[in-house]
Amino acid sequence: MDKNTFVVIMAGGIGSRFWPFSRTNYPKQFHDVLGTGESMLQMTARRFQNVCPPENIFVVTNKDYEALVKEQLPQLTDNQILLEPIGRNTAPCIAYASHKIALLNPEANLVVTPSDHVILKEEVFTSVVKEGLAAAAKDDVLITLGIEPSRPDTGYGYIQYIDNDGSDIKKVKTFTEKPNLELAQMFFDSGDFVWNAGIFIWSAKSILNAFRQHLSEISEVFEEGNTFLNTAQESNFIAKAYSQCRNISIDYGIMEKVDNVYVLLADIGWSDLGTWNSLYTIGEKEKDGNVVDGDVLLYDTKDCIIKTPKERLVVVQGLENYIIAEYDNVLMICSKDEEQKVKEFMADAKAKRGPNYI
Repeated sequence: MDKNTFVVIMAGGIGSRFWPFSRTNYPKQFHDVLGTGESMLQMTARRFQNVCPPENIFVVTNKDYEALVKEQLPQLTDNQILLEPIGRNTAPCIAYASHKIALLNPEANLVVTPSDHVILKEEVFTSVVKEGLAAAAKDDVLITLGIEPSRPDTGYGYIQYIDNDGSDIKKVKTFTEKPNLELAQMFFDSGDFVWNAGIFIWSAKSILNAFRQHLSEISEVFEEGNTFLNTAQESNFIAKAYSQCRNISIDYGIMEKVDNVYVLLADIGWSDLGTWNSLYTIGEKEKDGNVVDGDVLLYDTKDCIIKTPKERLVVVQGLENYIIAEYDNVLMICSKDEEQKVKEFMADAKAKRGPNYI
């Protein structure tokens, strides 16, 4: 494996659309969501075992989740766990990791990935990533993986590319982050757009240059820390640095602005597992179309997703197209068609019942 290849796993999010299963003190990336015996974070780290040396895997997470990361990935050293004092979206997260790794290896090529995505075709994924890394090592390009859309979803970025050769790596024509439904439907109907999977491949040099050009204020903050990163003074510096960084995604801050962004088309069995419906879509369905994880008896129930504690018997009768989810001290029953209200439910639970419910 190439010692210049590094993997950055972003594991700091709360996953609020997956409430009540994903909670502030135990977000979904630390859960065994698929019932495989591995958490999402563990699956993500294992996915790169044939891509880079184990010492080149770094996890960026909130400082509150340090113990969870160490428990689930005990092979990581303290220097491989980057602790954010506060959430500032993906741009500061990526700037932090990129500066830190560039100091360790100026020739580094990076794969940046969320910790909570599902990749069903893992061998294909490995090949795709290696193809992207080869391109990033050779040219000044910022690559994102592109997925053929299955619906007009407003939760993803959309990429239109220039199809001018036989390569799977295409020059991006337009990059639109999370359009409204009307625009998403137009993109979907055209057949000319792919989803941005949020998995990025680039060299440390290329991404740091993009930060200098398009997010210079964030770049300057982290460049001041070159003498502190990878030392005992790192955490103190990061606490100060994050207080100076605005909340902005890498998509808005850089990917929509640069002219060297490319998309690598990838048929990898991808899901971002961001919602209950996405879990239903990839889940194994019984004869009536239900996806079940728990001790459940079903009667006249169809096309539901049911995820409940295994120590509790749950009986469901007469429901169709519902989410039934219980975790800790919360039970939620919600129409799958109304799952966009989950964030509203979470906010109301906090306001009316207190922080123990989020």
